[in-house]
Amino acid sequence: MTRTPPLLPLPLRPPGPARATPLRVAIIGAGPAGIYAGNILSTAVRAAGGEVGIDLFDSLPAPYGLIRYGVAPDHPRIKGTVNSLHEMLDAGTIRFLGNVGYGTDLDLADLRAHYSAVIFATGAIRDADLSIPGIDLPGSYGAADFVSWFDGHPDAPRDWPLDATDIAVIGNGNVALDVARMLAKHPVDLLGTDIPATVHAGLLGSPVTDVHVFGRRGPGQVKFTPIELRELGDVPDVDVIVYERDFPRDEASEARLAASNNQVRVMSRTLNGWLTRQPTGASRRLHLHFLHSPAEVYGTDRVEGMRFERTEPTDDGGVRGTGEFLDYPVQAVYRAVGYRGSALPGVPFDDARGVLPSDGGRILAADGTPLPGLYATGWIKRGPVGLIGHTKGDALETVTRLVGDLALLPEPVAPHPDAILSLLGERGIRFTTWPGWLALDAHERALGDADPSPVLRERVKVVPRDEQVAIAAEHALVTR
Repeated sequence: MTRTPPLLPLPLRPPGPARATPLRVAIIGAGPAGIYAGNILSTAVRAAGGEVGIDLFDSLPAPYGLIRYGVAPDHPRIKGTVNSLHEMLDAGTIRFLGNVGYGTDLDLADLRAHYSAVIFATGAIRDADLSIPGIDLPGSYGAADFVSWFDGHPDAPRDWPLDATDIAVIGNGNVALDVARMLAKHPVDLLGTDIPATVHAGLLGSPVTDVHVFGRRGPGQVKFTPIELRELGDVPDVDVIVYERDFPRDEASEARLAASNNQVRVMSRTLNGWLTRQPTGASRRLHLHFLHSPAEVYGTDRVEGMRFERTEPTDDGGVRGTGEFLDYPVQAVYRAVGYRGSALPGVPFDDARGVLPSDGGRILAADGTPLPGLYATGWIKRGPVGLIGHTKGDALETVTRLVGDLALLPEPVAPHPDAILSLLGERGIRFTTWPGWLALDAHERALGDADPSPVLRERVKVVPRDEQVAIAAEHALVTR
């Protein structure tokens, strides 16, 4: 078995003879993974006395990926990560080229002709499957699609069917909590966010009264984070309800909790505190159910309910079915059981794991050998696990591999920075740039200032792709 080389300290000195031209690298995906990789690579090569040109491509007109289109709008703390990402792109060492789709506008041959290396940072934006009967009934939705809608993704539908009074959300991670909170929260309490006007109008018409979140494991095994969980208890006019039966008190469960990390213990205290809190009579309720394994979505022409099998803890920390089934009458189901990466044209793909097969970031061929000049970072490399902060270490690992390969990377056929711009122009691609994004950013902030809402709005997000591109095109200057 090949030993994976250790991470090298940065800054790094490129090995081998000097290159005939500055290193040219394309990064596909302008979310945190791609931006961190570009910043680390630029810092490393320049600190070692080398030169590097980095082009950061994204299929969307705006940068920031899941920060802009995958985080609930009422999370300004998480969205604050944008400030550091902005500084990295604003430094001018990475060139942003948006509204350019890999596999549609550019293919792998194009990238190999213009760059010595390509880093794929396309993330995981597709809902993982939940293979149970009835999951495809009308009224059953994927969390990723709902998140795209309420975040104003330009390719998402403008309308969302919000006609259910009772809703089931399947999953015990932060995405499940985001979905449940956005469904239960009163629209007036979202006015201080960047929520698009169409989304706010849609939520205003929702008749929801009860949102149920179901997890197959116990409360000591949830994948929430403490802050996300505590936020549920602060939502105005929404009662959080938990059930004593879902809290195993056996000796083994108590021992596992005692041996768990501080984060789990903090969440356990929060959940147990809600057990003793009396409902306030709020107009909406958010129920947290544990030890419920999804068995079936039932209904004739649309969702009419959800059936679960009760589970119980096992000695090894897992759960097993008890044979007891419970039915919950709901009119909508949202599955938030994880995200999954998508295959990329011309690049190997591990369909079982939903990732690009790699060794420390070097993309591997079917026989397990690295493909020269092809790398991956972020969720498309390791799967949809970890928080945004984990992406930095992941990018460092990938960049370390790339820098270690510098002497082996080929010289591109068309190395001049303008060559790729000419190609995009010849193909009629209306790409956006960093100055264009700054113009769009300023426009959205101006919309927030002008909004008549009674609360201060930092911005109002522009949703249509063509409108974003048109605003950015007024400032389409291409700079390094």
